[in-house]
Amino acid sequence: MAVEKKDIDWGNLGFAYRPTDYSYVCNYKDGAWEEGGLTTDHSLTLSECAGIFHYCQEVFEGLKAYTTKDGKIVCFRPDLNASRMADSARRIVMPPFPEDKFLEAVKMVVKANEAWVPPFGSGATLYIRPFMVATGEVIGVKPADEYQFRILVTPVGPYYSGGVKPVAVKVPEYDRAAPHGTGAIKAGLNYAMSLYPSVQAHAEGFADNMFLDPQTHTYVEESGGANFLFVDKDGTLVVPQSATNSILPSITRRSLVYVAENMLGMKVVERPVEFAEVQAGAFVECGMCGTAAVISPVGKVVNGDEEIVFASGMEEVGPVMKKLRETLTSIQDGEIEGPEGWVVEIC
Repeated sequence: MAVEKKDIDWGNLGFAYRPTDYSYVCNYKDGAWEEGGLTTDHSLTLSECAGIFHYCQEVFEGLKAYTTKDGKIVCFRPDLNASRMADSARRIVMPPFPEDKFLEAVKMVVKANEAWVPPFGSGATLYIRPFMVATGEVIGVKPADEYQFRILVTPVGPYYSGGVKPVAVKVPEYDRAAPHGTGAIKAGLNYAMSLYPSVQAHAEGFADNMFLDPQTHTYVEESGGANFLFVDKDGTLVVPQSATNSILPSITRRSLVYVAENMLGMKVVERPVEFAEVQAGAFVECGMCGTAAVISPVGKVVNGDEEIVFASGMEEVGPVMKKLRETLTSIQDGEIEGPEGWVVEIC
């Protein structure tokens, strides 16, 4: 039986937090995770000496639930979020949340909040934010011994309210991660590093930053919250690799690479990309990819006084980025059959 949806103007939702009926919570204590379950309490009560406040032990994920054309509520590749979160946790000495339990928790909390999942065609989705924090008291520099895993869900509007348009990015004077540091995990501390240059970029009229590698400032890495993709003059999709292991392994990027190679018949090359190639005009298209927008087309890059405009320009989305985005969103919406296991039905 279909659940009656909340009385919300789905078409005019912003990208902001709105409490829903349930969150999921599970605690780690005495070396083990408890059973866990749903809660209507959307607040955390922690000791002033909790590890999260002093040594930044926090990891998180981001994924979406949405309604397909045939009325099913689904998620896109949540198993990859589960494994990436476990990898992130291990890197900063937190107990990984079991991956099968992660998937059960996502299904449980989405199903419990079914009335908050926006209808098909609204452009809105139910954003899912799993996160884990150190709750145990710790004063010396060491990992805590107690943790809490939670999942909050909130309905959000489309990332692009006015349609997909090319954006401008700048090359900042700052780094978002250290060489061989924590740049490859999804931890709050990495995003804290990128906040100052992000605020600065936005104040100057840019959508985001194009961070270069932190060791030599020679290679393209990622933006404040997304991976970059390029298309060269031969139509090859060029995906930047990090020599210093400081790029987050984007699930959207991995999916787009598969789509390009196996569904669109494109040649794909994953390699370190020198910023000098961008300056020399080696690429005709550029995009930033991530969960929120799938692909944000980049029209130009500004590096100090230098302005590099891609052939696709600031007026139109380039043909390759457009096709990639349309194909992946059609798989997510159930309009195109995707690889087995990519679209997971919740209810």
